[in-house]
Amino acid sequence: MSSAQPLEHVSFDKPDEVREGTNWRLELVNLAGGAQVGRITVQPGWKWSQDVKPVAGTDLCMAPHQQYQMSGRIHIVMADGTEVDAGPGEIRSLPPGHNAWVVGDEPWWPSIGRAPRSGRARRDEQR
Repeated sequence: MSSAQPLEHVSFDKPDEVREGTNWRLELVNLAGGAQVGRITVQPGWKWSQDVKPVAGTDLCMAPHQQYQMSGRIHIVMADGTEVDAGPGEIRSLPPGHNAWVVGDEPWWPSIGRAPRSGRARRDEQR
């Protein structure tokens, strides 16, 4: 019996890629089929439009995310004006077109975020 999806076992102890900026660190592992799983840690004071926008080169985050949040609080504003606050133990699916920032003094850490390989902020793509 064959399967199109192979068994994979990877660890953030050895990420395939690490991206860092002011107040944030993103570790990525690659999976079959072009998927990546990322672990990002952002510090109090982090705001996507201030800390990542210069690297991404877009007005809003255009990467879709599915995330489970481990710690901290974050405020998210969608392009259409919809707003949500999120905290530990919550799961969300974010479509492209959002801004976000840490609320409070605790680092924000969604333990797992999945997104396609395109759309993530890359320093080497900075304009």
